[in-house]
Amino acid sequence: MLILSRKIDQKIRIGDNIVLTIIDIKGDQVKIGVEAPNDVKVFRQEVFSAIQSENKAANQISMEQLQKLLK
Repeated sequence: MLILSRKIDQKIRIGDNIVLTIIDIKGDQVKIGVEAPNDVKVFRQEVFSAIQSENKAANQISMEQLQKLLK
């Protein structure tokens, strides 16, 4: 893991087309702006984890359950 120190309005560049900007710092909370192409999905970790869990659960549906849904 790369750990960087930044101040408000300073930026971090990832690759050629992703830029993170430190917007505000208050106590233990940091606001970060993300500039990325539209085809790059950006999620908070907890949202990403929830999406993965839902996708795994949906993948566990049996054919019998699926047929019941189609009726």
